[in-house]
Amino acid sequence: MSAPAHAASVDSFKARADAALADPNLKIAIDRTTRTARQKREAAVADWPGFAKARDLGRRIKDHVIENLDHYLIEFERNARASGAVVHYAATADEACRIVIGICRDAKAQTVTRSKSMLGEEIGLPHAMDEAGLTRVETDLAEHIVQLAHDRPSHIIWPALHHKREDIAALFREHHHMPLNGDDVGSMVESARRELRGSFLGADVGISGANFLIADSGAVCTVTNEGNAELTTTIPRVHIVTAGIEKLVPSLSHAFVLLRLLVRSATGADITQYTTFHCGPKQSGDLDGPREFHIVLVDNGRTRMLAQGLAAMLRCVRCGACMNHCVVYNEIGGHAYGGVYPGPMGSVLTPVLDGLAKSRDLPNACTLNGRCQEVCPVDIPLPTMLRGWREKSWAEGLEPKTQRSFLGLWAFAATYPFLYRIGTRLAIRAIRLFAKEGWISKLPLASGWTRYRDFPKPPARSFFEDYRAHNRKTPS
Repeated sequence: MSAPAHAASVDSFKARADAALADPNLKIAIDRTTRTARQKREAAVADWPGFAKARDLGRRIKDHVIENLDHYLIEFERNARASGAVVHYAATADEACRIVIGICRDAKAQTVTRSKSMLGEEIGLPHAMDEAGLTRVETDLAEHIVQLAHDRPSHIIWPALHHKREDIAALFREHHHMPLNGDDVGSMVESARRELRGSFLGADVGISGANFLIADSGAVCTVTNEGNAELTTTIPRVHIVTAGIEKLVPSLSHAFVLLRLLVRSATGADITQYTTFHCGPKQSGDLDGPREFHIVLVDNGRTRMLAQGLAAMLRCVRCGACMNHCVVYNEIGGHAYGGVYPGPMGSVLTPVLDGLAKSRDLPNACTLNGRCQEVCPVDIPLPTMLRGWREKSWAEGLEPKTQRSFLGLWAFAATYPFLYRIGTRLAIRAIRLFAKEGWISKLPLASGWTRYRDFPKPPARSFFEDYRAHNRKTPS
């Protein structure tokens, strides 16, 4: 099965978004998942009276760590080494991949299992492993689907959100060694379990991410719902953790505050099925565990974000709530964003990772309605940061000349109220001429809107006209 038309093979954001809007099945798939996620989160938050206080505490914990990052890095490294772990530092994505590939080669690894990790996707680890000739097995169910489809994740919690159940069943029939018993979810999960079991048992190296790095113990926390991470990190003789340096927390109690916020915001549950803490390799008396335990701490632009005024973005716990509630993401899905991280958080992070010149369309695609910050469990001011990228893009002259000229014309008209009101009246009356039964299916200069949806017929009078009429009727 080939990658969908809205994947990154289409160059520009506008082209990718256009292709996504033209795909009715994608819209159905997005709605099914994100609507359920929004409902579950709302219920979980409503059922926890202390959510607001915990959210404020979570924000303060993350800000404290960011402000004292050097201290907690040193403490974590010292305690991790004391437990028997080998700690590596990587300044860039390429360096991180080289370290991981080197560990695999030193272990003479043939098969490597990997549990879901957005940091791994960010640094391009799957591609690097494939290029190195390693047999890579993605063990998360959704990542397994994405790997079989030669595709990319479209959501940070549900990577295969863009695939329908029928397409997944066809993939499993094509690639799984044992016949699929049925197209229902249970049968497909059982098929994946059978297919992956041998890889779990035979892997030489297991690679995981980390939801939290506990500074005072050197432990690594993973949060999953499938148990695949435990099989990935426990059975192989070598376990490699790749984690961004912002994942640090001072202690276990701080981690539990953030865990309660993360899970409710991500899936609407009180806690995940599997919350596991790994602390060093197998010790004398342990029944299981790896013989080698490596932790690769990755910067990849994070310290640069501190200098760019984006420190608050380092609070992010990767819950996905911002994209579940984003009106843009819910129309175009994750692939249209082009980078590793979609949605509002991706629109802030991608200019850091790929450069603003390549990704200036992302901040401009946002409606700035503020819903993303409202639902963020650590109160990241995403709209403010997106406005900051817009301002930087304008200051650096990255917008097309036609757009700058149009905005200049609009700014000129806005400085003359009489001229602006006349133009507004004329525009409203002209637009209304294209309406039929309350909707406009085709509108000159607005084909980007009307190509895939109708435009609502505007009211007969502008807001200013209604406002003046209201004031005339209201007694002073």
